[in-house]
Amino acid sequence: MISKKMENMVANSSAIRAMFEEGNRLAGIYGAENVYDFSLGNPNVPAPEAVKEAIRELLDEENPVVLHGYTNSNAGYEDVRQAIAESLNNRFGTYFASKNITMTVGAAGGLNVILKSLLNPGDEVIAFAPYFGEYRSYTNNYDGVLVEISPDTATFQPKLDEFEAKITSKTKAVIVNTPNNPTGVVYSEETIQKMAAIMEAKQKEYQTDIYLVSDEPYRELAYDGVEVPYLTKYYANTVVGYSYSKSLSLPGERIGYLVIPDEAADSEKLIGAANVATRILGFVNAPTLQQKVVKKCLNEKTDISYYNRNRETLYNGLKELGFECIKPEGAFYLFVKSPVADEKEFCAAAKKYNVLIVPGSSFACPGYVRLAYCVSYETIVNSLPKFAELAAEYR
Repeated sequence: MISKKMENMVANSSAIRAMFEEGNRLAGIYGAENVYDFSLGNPNVPAPEAVKEAIRELLDEENPVVLHGYTNSNAGYEDVRQAIAESLNNRFGTYFASKNITMTVGAAGGLNVILKSLLNPGDEVIAFAPYFGEYRSYTNNYDGVLVEISPDTATFQPKLDEFEAKITSKTKAVIVNTPNNPTGVVYSEETIQKMAAIMEAKQKEYQTDIYLVSDEPYRELAYDGVEVPYLTKYYANTVVGYSYSKSLSLPGERIGYLVIPDEAADSEKLIGAANVATRILGFVNAPTLQQKVVKKCLNEKTDISYYNRNRETLYNGLKELGFECIKPEGAFYLFVKSPVADEKEFCAAAKKYNVLIVPGSSFACPGYVRLAYCVSYETIVNSLPKFAELAAEYR
């Protein structure tokens, strides 16, 4: 028999993955061009050409025993970590060094490393709905308790009054994700400043350390000149988790990093714990070839004009059909209000037209659905007549 914890996790397995698998099944029946799969945030823009060139150069120039071997530190290659620290310092006016960077197996690996390092059984982790559903599983991995802040469906900015009320002496971490999955909202500087002030006051009230964990796989995907605040500048006990999955279109390569600033409480111990957690969770170290690749590509970015065209076309098309949705400022998702209270019913209706979307209950926000527009432009354009048929069904 499998463990009781895993029985629950299997029973509540990802609706996103289930819908993606359904898309593959339907494509086999109707042809991929006739299935409009908006389920998975899998980048459709290829990695920059510099990534391919970096891989070729490394394979030709580097000692393969070293390149494909274990790193000396579980935190990763020191030269890679130093290069990332210097890049962040140049961009954001920070003062990081190699010791502040831990290379991770993507953002998900980084979140598990930092939660493993921080949580005792029963410690609370706060997340703002709607949020990436795996936060609950990651917290549960270490016997933590996820505390939800209900969504403000008018703006999808955090409800700070509820946030303040739900911080307790057991609160150990607060996860924020901006630009946000699934809404595409970017938390404003004013919001971050108010959040930081609340957390500072609560730390003093309870005489505890509360860590702000900034989950940032979509940092580089922001539109219309929107600025994404860098959170270490606003709150000392901030840990940043970053991934190159979206910024360089490398989701399957599983490469990212954690930033643990010197200003964070017990930073030396926390850095040491993160390195040990990397090892004992079975990651050992982040993929070595990809560490070297991202060092060579720190100034490269995916061309987000492709996503922006998809954003504009799908957003405007759905609005014209009568669907309700805020315009996303970042990431590559639309969070659309379901025309019926039970959004799962709406997802099932959409599937009749070979349109695959994800229920908002997967993100702790029922009554909405998520569409990932990181698909081909042709998929966007060809899906709109199907959305028109779907809209007509609910008129």
